Amino acid sequence: MQQVRDRIGRPDQKETAMTQYLLSVHNDGTSPYATEEDMHAAFADTGTFNEKLQASGKWVFAGGLEFPDTAKVVRRRDGALERTDGPYLESKEHIGGFWIIEAADMDEALAWAEEGAVACRGDVEVRPFQGIPQD
Repeated sequence: MQQVRDRIGRPDQKETAMTQYLLSVHNDGTSPYATEEDMHAAFADTGTFNEKLQASGKWVFAGGLEFPDTAKVVRRRDGALERTDGPYLESKEHIGGFWIIEAADMDEALAWAEEGAVACRGDVEVRPFQGIPQD
């Protein structure tokens, strides 16, 4: 793990093709579901989407997050560490969950994000991870 940390963002290392993408589900803190039945249907649809993603071999990891008011932040200030309650940024929108997938390119990642957005009934942002050179 330390080797990976040592290489991230180093300009002296050659770039590799990016194959992992973060698909993050955003919402504004209000429920995207019109009814409780719609919520249960979204959970079922998301489960089906997760199974499809796993069966495709593109799944790396996924998870839902608790509300932002459960967050803690560790900040480094003047060489000292401090812990604070609440989200890192004050914002109307927050990340409610995410998938990490492997995809050939951004177009494939976007296609998976479209399916995920329909399943979970939320907005999905797609961002590639920085490349980590192979030895």
